[in-house]
Order: sequence, then structure tokens, then C-alpha cells
Amino acid sequence: MAQFGFENDIHSILKLDMPITNAPMARWQRKASSSNTSALTGLSPGKSTNVSLNASKTPSKTPGKNKKQTPSKVGGDRFIPIRNSKQMDVASFLLTKENEPMDANNTPMTSENQKAWSMSLNGYNIEDAKILHLRGKPLNAPEGYQNNLKVLYSQVKTPASLKKTRYISSTPDRILDAPELRNDFYLNLLDWSSQNVLAVALHNNVYLWNATRGDITLLMKMERDEDYICSLSWTKEGSYLAVGTSDCKVQCWDVETQKCLRTMASHSTRVSSLSWNDHVLSSGSRSGHIHHSDVRVADHHIVTLTGHSQEVCGLKWSPDGRYLASGGNDNLVCVWPRVQEGSASNDSQFVWSEHQGAVKALAWCPWQPNILASGGGTSDRHIRIWNVNSGSCISSLDTYSQISSLVFAPNYKELVSAHGYAHNNIVIWKYPSLTRVADLNGHEDRVLSLVLSPDCSTVASIAADETIRLWKSFEVDPIKKKAKERMAKSTSSVIHQSIR
Repeated sequence: MAQFGFENDIHSILKLDMPITNAPMARWQRKASSSNTSALTGLSPGKSTNVSLNASKTPSKTPGKNKKQTPSKVGGDRFIPIRNSKQMDVASFLLTKENEPMDANNTPMTSENQKAWSMSLNGYNIEDAKILHLRGKPLNAPEGYQNNLKVLYSQVKTPASLKKTRYISSTPDRILDAPELRNDFYLNLLDWSSQNVLAVALHNNVYLWNATRGDITLLMKMERDEDYICSLSWTKEGSYLAVGTSDCKVQCWDVETQKCLRTMASHSTRVSSLSWNDHVLSSGSRSGHIHHSDVRVADHHIVTLTGHSQEVCGLKWSPDGRYLASGGNDNLVCVWPRVQEGSASNDSQFVWSEHQGAVKALAWCPWQPNILASGGGTSDRHIRIWNVNSGSCISSLDTYSQISSLVFAPNYKELVSAHGYAHNNIVIWKYPSLTRVADLNGHEDRVLSLVLSPDCSTVASIAADETIRLWKSFEVDPIKKKAKERMAKSTSSVIHQSIR
């Protein structure tokens, strides 16, 4: 029987049904006792809080996963993104104030006190340092303010950010040969008619190139080999071409019949510049004289303008026909009023002497008839913009290169300049700011003249490298072009209906 009693005792021990009195404390008991101890010591004043948790304690939640962490008790820590010294002091002060009991007699802090506390603690008013201003327009930055908080202030978009830039090809659309071209800065050997015909003078010949069909026609050839063509100018309608020659004459040609209608001899030296104003042809010569000729009458010479002392190499009538601008080798720019019928006055409206070099480049603004642009030679290199109503120089720009020709491009309201020494290129400028838009390089020698196509989309340049290059840099956006055509058609239809 004693044997069976011993076996029963062994089985009862192996079943572990009885409590183990001398065993170590369970893990859940250790955890509960440690949390209770830390809570009591944290809330008891005057006690030491040097209670360390078990190193093997596993956090119940992964750090960074739970973004909405609310302090479980008053006086808990908070998230402070930038812990500099001032912010740590502020945080410590706020924590201390939260742990103190509320005073019933304590009055709420006024806005003035809050502003004073903010200025003393943070160095700035926290109401003025908002990242986003939700009501009304964004605040304007105060003068001298250092934007350390990346505050979003109001700003106006620049016009450049609103406009899309167009593509301007750096290579010409077409290159034409111009053999035997006379390399003379003071001559005007290229002009483009309203009927899309390009006239070019090569030594003593005048050639016509039809830009629509691509045909080339020899219009005229001077009798003597030592004579040469000095200037060309189309009428507004594009049917007649004036030709100035080295033998002091001006010829008028009908390009349709290829016949010379008349030859006018009034100058004593070569005729280097020409410009039409309806039936009046103005011509400038090496003597410095400018002659007005009425091509309708036999006695064509009307009046002589004597404002220049040297060769008149630039001559342009304004689009409205009110003023004639002339530039000479004497560095002068003169503006002459239109000669009235029966008037013999030859007094200039303005004489400008600001240029320090020969003035050949002249251009009137098509959309502002009172604006004149002039360009100086090698000794000057400046583009100057003049107001002929007031006689003042609006702006001036140093191009650092000889200026041989100027053309306004109305499609984009730009100014185009041709240059000789030292760049030998073409530059497109935005008007009126005169900021550089593009450089057109390709000529191997100085550019002598520029002309614009009738649709204002292409500029032709002729240079001493005996080439003519066509730059298609001002094509209008097809959508805008169609809209403009539709508007023109609707306007014409309204006019026709009113006439009927």
C-alpha cells in the first residue's frame, strides 16, 4: 500500500496542479508591478523619478505608425518640430504652467499680453508669422523682413511667365546667291515690294526674284561697265521701281512691261538713297542734298533739302506720310515735314546729333507713326528711339557692333537690326524694352541691308559675303491668323451690307 501512495504523490507533482511557492515571479506580475511603481513615483512630489524600465520591454506600437498621438494625461510631452533653445524654453514653461493648479482669480490673457509674450519669447508676433493666410489676400512682407519661416506672401506674375515663347530658327529658310554685290556701307541695294517681288542690285544690274513663283528676271543693265546701281525703292502698290545710279540719275521702271518710264537728272553726285511718298519720290545723294520729285509732271523737281553736309545714306518716309527721316555720313538724323503744294520751305523739324557715327539705319514704327529708330555706324554702334512729336530720345542701346539697317516687325512688335563689324549678324529685339530675343548668325561678312516681306513673316538680309538669306522668324500663330482673317471678313461683310 505504501508503494501505491508514493506513486500517487509523484503523479500529483508532475500535473503541477498545486501552486509553486518558491518559483520566480511571473512576467505579467513583474510588468504590472513596474508600471504601478512608475505611476506612483511620477505623481508623488519630492520623490526621485529614476525608475528604469526593463531593457527587454517590447513597445506595443511601432514608432511613427500612429500619427494621431494624443497625450494620455495632463502635462504630457508634445511634438516640437524644431528644437532650438528658445522653443525648448517656451515648451518647458508651458509644461510647467499646465502642471500647476488653476487659479480662480487668474484673469484670461489679453491680446496685448499675448503679443508681448510672443515678442519676448519668440522674437516675432506669432499672428504675423502664419504659414497660410486664410482670409483675404496674402499679407505683404514688411520692409526688411527676414523670411525664415518661408511665409507665403502675395506676388504678381511677370508678363514673361504668362506668355509662351515662340521657336525662332537659327538657320535661314532660304539662301540666294548675289554675285558681284558691291560691298559699300552707304548704298541701299535691296527692297521687297508689296506684290512679293524682291529687287536686288548686283553691280550695274537689277534683278527681280518673285518670292511666290521663284522666277528670276533681269530688269535692267547700265550701259557703261564703270557705272553701278546705288539704291532701289518700290512704290507702295509694288508696280513701279525707282533706281538710283552712280551717274547722278534716278530711273523709274514699270516692272510689268519692263520699260523705263522716265529718267530724272537733278543731282550732281551719286544717288545712294530713295524713298516714296505717294507720287513724290525723295532722293539723297553724296553731296548731302535731298531732292523731292513729282513723277507726274515734266518739271519733276519740287524742292531741295540741305540739312546734311555729307552723303545721305538713309532716307525713310513715315507710314502716314507726314515726316521724312534722313541720316547722313555727318552723324546727323534729320526729320523733315511733308512739303505742301506750292511751298518752298526746306526747314527741318528736328536735327539730332547724338550719334557718333554715320547713320544709315532708319525705321519708322508701323503701329506708332511718331516713333523713329536710328542706328549708328562703327564709331557709334547705338540704337536710338526718337519721338518726333516731342523731339526727345526715348531710349538708347549700345549694340557693340556697327548698325547697317533697322526694320520693325509688327507681328510680334519687335525691332530687327543688321550688323557689320564686329559681329556680322542679325539681332531681334523686343520693343520697347529693347531686350534681346534672338541672334541670327550665318553671314560670313558684314550685313549691308534688311527688308521685310509683305506679310511681315520673313526678313531678307544681304551681306558682303554675296548671299541673300531669308529668315522666317515672324510667322503668326495659325490659330491667331485664322481668327484675324475671320474678323476681317466679318468687318468687310458689314461694310458691304451698309453700302447696299
